[in-house]
Amino acid sequence: MNVIGIDIGGTKCAVAYGRVDDNGSIEIVDKIKFDTTYVNETVTNLLETTSVIMQKYDLNADNTSAIGISCGGPLDSKKGMIMSPPNLPGWDNIPIVAYFEKRFGVKTAVQNDANACALAEWKFGAARGYNNVIFMTFGTGMGAGLILDGRLYAGTNDNAGEVGHIRLEKTGPVGYGKAGSFEGFCSGGGIAQLARVKVLEKLQMGEPVSFCNNMNALGNLTAKTVAEAAGAGDPLAIEIYSECAHYLGKALSIFIDVLNPEIIVLGSIYCRARSLIEPTMQEVIDSETIIHTRRVCKIVPAELGESIGDYAALSVAVNALIS
Repeated sequence: MNVIGIDIGGTKCAVAYGRVDDNGSIEIVDKIKFDTTYVNETVTNLLETTSVIMQKYDLNADNTSAIGISCGGPLDSKKGMIMSPPNLPGWDNIPIVAYFEKRFGVKTAVQNDANACALAEWKFGAARGYNNVIFMTFGTGMGAGLILDGRLYAGTNDNAGEVGHIRLEKTGPVGYGKAGSFEGFCSGGGIAQLARVKVLEKLQMGEPVSFCNNMNALGNLTAKTVAEAAGAGDPLAIEIYSECAHYLGKALSIFIDVLNPEIIVLGSIYCRARSLIEPTMQEVIDSETIIHTRRVCKIVPAELGESIGDYAALSVAVNALIS
């Protein structure tokens, strides 16, 4: 089965060609990447690049099963519309599915990137073989994709899984437009905010900080900087990641009790800094969840790594054939 995956990002786009075998495994045969620019130019580039790949491998409407598109939300998957994502200025009510179906005559579907990544980890990654799955991006932001009873659950208007907006405290780092939100505590941007506050406290008291030696450097703090310092044993950096892990455990406890998943797959930051996060996260989960829901749920890092964007878009295509 031949499928095409379109990954639309804020800075980069990619078109991938994949082959799915009879066992459900996928081989990424080819991929072309290019910069995201203005909306009309980028849409034209997406269509032309897809045409180039299809011509290269003699693909057409008869031997191509589906085209899948992964893009940041908000969007309307039923109407095939991209609706003003914050990382894509000018992409207002773009009928992206119609463009591809008209050009290539191939069934096309679009999903937001968190849902697409959930499909990817479910079909080809860490959640293979499970029916009730939560995937969490845990990168620049915090979003989730839900597989419930063996099907992608997108909600009434594609907003299921917007977990980053949930407020965990009255105050705290800002994420998803809300102070004290889940995304505020548990994302790359949130960890950087936590670090700036805690480092500022130390510097104002005249205490040295190994990973930030002056106030002018506060703006350069990142989750990666703090993780590297924590890995080297810096106590303040370890404390910052412990606070993030506490709130991750707090949020996951709610999802475990409400949705009763078999597996939760955590991406990006968890994959890179699991040793800093897992002990505190698990301690909170053990103390907060119902034992019966906790016992049947495992928490694992995402498997697909840097290739997840390609698998995500291709998974949207595969999912379009069974939904």
